Amino acid sequence: MAGIIVLFELDQAQAESPEGEPAVLLVHAAGQDPDVPEDPLPRTLCGEDTGPMEHSHYRPGRPGEPWYPVYLRDRRCQACEDVLRRL
Repeated sequence: MAGIIVLFELDQAQAESPEGEPAVLLVHAAGQDPDVPEDPLPRTLCGEDTGPMEHSHYRPGRPGEPWYPVYLRDRRCQACEDVLRRL
């Protein structure tokens, strides 16, 4: 896999609310589209559809940093993480 795109699964009910930013339910990982590297493949590593998810534009700053934003550690998708560990 060439690279990882980090995606946010958002609370859609809150996204439609005028009160503000939607809450992040889960942080997923998807492979990069080989034709458009800024776009994710159609499925996350855990098999979810990437279409309704928001691109986080997050990239680890240094080697050894987590694949997800640290402040969202408790919301990372364990299934995506398990796949990443096997790569």
